[in-house]
Amino acid sequence: MSFDQLSSLEAGHGGESGAYSDDPGFKQLLRELRTKLSDLERNVLKLRTDVNLLGTRRDTARVRERVHDFLEKSRDSCLSIGEGVKKLQTWDDLSKQQKYERNKISAEFQDAFKEFQDLQRTALEKQRASVSAARAAHESETAGEHISTSPQEQQLQQQELSSLAAQDEVDFHEALIIEREEEIRNIEQGVGDLNVLFRQVAQIVSEQGEQLNTIADNVEVTRDDTRGAMVELTQASRYQKAARNKSCCLLIIVAVILTIVLLAIFLD
Repeated sequence: MSFDQLSSLEAGHGGESGAYSDDPGFKQLLRELRTKLSDLERNVLKLRTDVNLLGTRRDTARVRERVHDFLEKSRDSCLSIGEGVKKLQTWDDLSKQQKYERNKISAEFQDAFKEFQDLQRTALEKQRASVSAARAAHESETAGEHISTSPQEQQLQQQELSSLAAQDEVDFHEALIIEREEEIRNIEQGVGDLNVLFRQVAQIVSEQGEQLNTIADNVEVTRDDTRGAMVELTQASRYQKAARNKSCCLLIIVAVILTIVLLAIFLD
């Protein structure tokens, strides 16, 4: 079931105000997001290892292929998790534990997302540097080939064969440069596409932080009010106890006086 379909079902069950806090869909979506977030974090870790190899002696076609695959997988994961995080905001009347879980996964996703974006930019910078170096080397080799000629007639055939081999190598390098430039465009597009989602997630996390601060302030105010009420109740209890003691004393005094009066009447 897609996230859009899930959102529609949630809206149908929850009415105009959103889904209910006890909707099992909340737990299901949260569980799915945790699984996807774990996969994203693992891919980002592997991506970091391969990105660090770019531009080094260990940089190979296989490394670049893995970087490409991890970038694609991580982008898809970020888009999917981002939509899920936004859908978590549609639930109303959540318990404190549910709000904590929702805010926690939002913050964790923001951290993983930021790390992935940084890796994308690093990969982009290294790809650009690699293309610039490859193009400079290619132009240098091409210029050298045009300059180097041999006047000896007996070496003409060997030169022609060498020229054909050199042309194959030139074509190969040109194809590599074109391929890397295409990868650069893909990374640039990926960075741009995810920037919007990153800002949305950052805003969600920021708003949730403000809500938590407001809740904390309200809890503190409630705690102070409760303490004040307890003090007032204690004082009122003391006043009532003192009043009861005074009433008892007055009753005893009245009883003693009444007893004396009655005794005086009967004795007379």
